[in-house]
Amino acid sequence: MFVGADSVTGVTEREGNRVADPTMASAADARDRVRFEDDALAHADQLYRIALRLTGSTQSAEELVQETYLRAFRSWRSYATGTNLAAWLATILRNIYLDEARRQSRRPVIESLDEQGDYYLYNHLAETAKEPQEAVLNRLAGGAIVDSLADVPPTFREVIVLVDVGGFSYKDAAEILDVPVGTVMSRLHRGRRLLKQALAERTREEKE
Repeated sequence: MFVGADSVTGVTEREGNRVADPTMASAADARDRVRFEDDALAHADQLYRIALRLTGSTQSAEELVQETYLRAFRSWRSYATGTNLAAWLATILRNIYLDEARRQSRRPVIESLDEQGDYYLYNHLAETAKEPQEAVLNRLAGGAIVDSLADVPPTFREVIVLVDVGGFSYKDAAEILDVPVGTVMSRLHRGRRLLKQALAERTREEKE
């Protein structure tokens, strides 16, 4: 609220012929901060699912999400109101994850695999499994998925996690990863094949 300078005491800011009440401005700022935190916390489960699939550890996932919120709350003013808050938070989470990977000298690297290598175990499962392929893959859930994701190269794993686990669109994932949408689609296609390959290997080991 702005009022004439002559009618209010304790005024600290002047804008033309009007002034701002710092108390009211502070109260509005506090309300915006609380609203932001409430909206951000609504995405906690989604962020945890992403963190768990990236790290493969419940403890690491919890720590990653906690650090994500700490940074988000410290820099909440940089969030552009009306844009995709979940994607903004996921970007922070990914950056923290990559920073930690670099700190521990685990920089993500794209592994070179030819098409035959991609499909070998997956095709082997299709040829030897007695139960339908989809039934096998559906049965391997929970811990098996987390373990198998750990076998997928990080560059492909993070796309799978963002789209298939986090529920982000290709466009959102592209913005989070700072890559073209076409790159997201390509990595997702290959990553899903690699995940199926890893799941097939675990199924084959179970049957032996």
